[in-house]
Amino acid sequence: MVTFGLVHGAYHGSWCWQRLTPELERLGHRVLTVDLPNEDPQAGASEYAAAALGAFVEAAEDLVVVGHSLAGLTIPLIAAARPVHQLIFLNAMLPQPGKAQDQVLSTEPPVVLPGPEGGAYQDPGGATRWRPDAAARWFFADCPADLAAWAASRLSGQCWKIISEVTPLSAWPGVPCASVFGSHDLVINPEWSRRAAPSVLGVQPIEIDAGHSPFLATPAALAQLIDELAAATGSCR
Repeated sequence: MVTFGLVHGAYHGSWCWQRLTPELERLGHRVLTVDLPNEDPQAGASEYAAAALGAFVEAAEDLVVVGHSLAGLTIPLIAAARPVHQLIFLNAMLPQPGKAQDQVLSTEPPVVLPGPEGGAYQDPGGATRWRPDAAARWFFADCPADLAAWAASRLSGQCWKIISEVTPLSAWPGVPCASVFGSHDLVINPEWSRRAAPSVLGVQPIEIDAGHSPFLATPAALAQLIDELAAATGSCR
């Protein structure tokens, strides 16, 4: 048994792991989740990592941290702050020490693919929000329509200090890493994921027949895969 610490991406919350958690528990694992401060305009990667560290405080050194999408900017900071057995990046962005993610997004081939036109808007407090119908078609395209509609209705607002700040990550932590991406992800560009994992993490990514949200669309298959990855060896660069 290991402990999986699941860290959600932008707009999401701990609710998004509801289908994956029982599948991991059936395999004999413990699961911990966190709600990140998505809507706090003052929260950057350090604050996101602090929230996760608090949620995972009872985990032993067997902790395997899974970060989805935007959480790829946060989970290396968790490993820099406490013992972690492995980091698993799922359809995830990757930080580059010394750079803001905005710089990475503007200088590399497209990392984030364009969503449905008019699907996102800014609320009076400055957070970005998604219209549910558009979110269902973009984030949850790989899910049945009723599940996609449910998930889209749960999305929160998202503030963006985490991508405008220079990452607080000074160097990659020396812990084993794995990269998993969906071959038909409509959000994080699969073509970028194929190239970025070897160049940034020094590992070959695992391509799965999935979109952006396999934790909802195919939770049993994802649980089996990350269960197998939990024993992987190697290290991040």
